Amino acid sequence: MNALTWSLLLLLGLIWGGSFFFARIAVHYVPPFTLVFLRLSLAAIALHVYIAGRFRIYDVLRAHWRQFLLLGLINNAVPHALIFIGQTQMGAGLASILNATTPIWTVLIGNHFTTDERLTSAKLAGCLTGLVGTIVLLGPSVTSGAEVPLWALLLPILAAVSYGFAAIYAKRFKGMASPVIAAGQLTCSAALILPVALLLDQPWTLATPPISALVAILGMALVSTAFAYILYFRIMALAGATNASLVTLLVPPSAILLGFLFLGERLGFTEIAGMLLIGTGLLILDGRLYARMRPSAGTSGL
Repeated sequence: MNALTWSLLLLLGLIWGGSFFFARIAVHYVPPFTLVFLRLSLAAIALHVYIAGRFRIYDVLRAHWRQFLLLGLINNAVPHALIFIGQTQMGAGLASILNATTPIWTVLIGNHFTTDERLTSAKLAGCLTGLVGTIVLLGPSVTSGAEVPLWALLLPILAAVSYGFAAIYAKRFKGMASPVIAAGQLTCSAALILPVALLLDQPWTLATPPISALVAILGMALVSTAFAYILYFRIMALAGATNASLVTLLVPPSAILLGFLFLGERLGFTEIAGMLLIGTGLLILDGRLYARMRPSAGTSGL
């Protein structure tokens, strides 16, 4: 990757890390399901404006609305709701670390449900390392007086599992224009979450959120969702899906930095150890570090 691609990747990591930061601010004033609807609906509108009828988007939506409903459910509505509920109890940094296990679950799910995503020894080692890091993060919550309850810690992990299923299911959309996939799933997921928000949150009874929460909602919807999708697809076009997936390693540091600078969040030793283990697991899964080490190892053997 060249300097431009790395710059775009770093920017995307900061933006997606910002989604956890924005959510931590907004969730104090807006219930999780209403917050999910606002994020998805505003982002969907922004993408429809950006697409402006190109790519035969409305013909595609009419033909594939059932598939978009399922993708929107498991890639947007369910994981966002789980993360937001979890963030009522934990900071942005910790939520982002737990959600960074997404590639691990994607590999495990792909191995079980597909024939072209088989586990190799390197992938298995990466998954096990990442899972150990997850266990380290969950460990303190089983003790009495834990700062964050176990149920809250499990929610970002369940969201990561949902993202894993979505990554496998999204292969069905191969050949479809990427902006259309993004707009389609956001549109359908917003429609799915609306009745849930109306029934459970009754948003018409809520007090008007402060300016900080409104700015956070707009930032999460327009920057961390709509613009982030456009940026992600641009990186994929420039450097491919494998290089674009490196953003997974950049999101937690971005969320941690933002939480530290603006929310006064701190990570303890356990959180740092868990993050390092999960990050190591993701590097092993990526495979390039291992591939670079092999020739040098072979040379030293000669």
